[in-house]
Amino acid sequence: MVDETWIAAPARLVAAQIADSANWPRWWPDLDLAVDELRGTEGVRWVVRGRARGSMEVWLEADRNGVRVHYFLRLDPPDGRRLSPRHSERLRLTYRRRAKQVFWALKDELEGR
Repeated sequence: MVDETWIAAPARLVAAQIADSANWPRWWPDLDLAVDELRGTEGVRWVVRGRARGSMEVWLEADRNGVRVHYFLRLDPPDGRRLSPRHSERLRLTYRRRAKQVFWALKDELEGR
């Protein structure tokens, strides 16, 4: 899954929120995340473990008077079985909605809404 959101705030402020591990369980309660790379004002990469396995990244890109937040999530079932197209699409929609909720709430907070 790939998505992005633009936030009218300095990259350092967005990066500080993304790098704060106290936020992760609240933002993605069903993902077991382990940091793969802390990238400062460029974001964070994680390895996803547990019920689903894969990788996740939030990449920050300076854009005009703010930052574009790029979100990547790749998950595989832990048992290696293939998901049905319907189940796969349902999961994709669930994680896309969750990412939008997370980043729109962060946008509201950092933009003072």
